[in-house]
Order: sequence, then structure tokens, then C-alpha cells
Amino acid sequence: MLKWAVIFAVIALVAGALGFSGIAAGAAGIAKILFFVFLVLFVLALIAGGSLFRRVRK
Repeated sequence: MLKWAVIFAVIALVAGALGFSGIAAGAAGIAKILFFVFLVLFVLALIAGGSLFRRVRK
């Protein structure tokens, strides 16, 4: 998912540099949403993984 966020961020940068402001804004918005979804899933995976390892070690 982080890969897709980076791809959309690059698309936004290229489109912005070429003057396609509408496409750049759309791609930047998609990249931002995907990044935050990735971040939330990553934190949840850390929390779930940490609690799992604590149970196994005891």
C-alpha cells in the first residue's frame, strides 16, 4: 500500500510540474489517503504483533 502512495505522489509531482493542476491535486489527495491508511494499518499490526509476542513469552 505504501508503494501505491509513493506512485500517486510521484504522479502528483510530475503532473504539477507539467501544469496539470487538477490531476496533480487528485493524485496528491489519493496519495495522502493511502499513506494514512497504510500508517494506521502499520500501527495496528505493531500493536497486535506486540501483544502476541508478550503472550508467547510468558
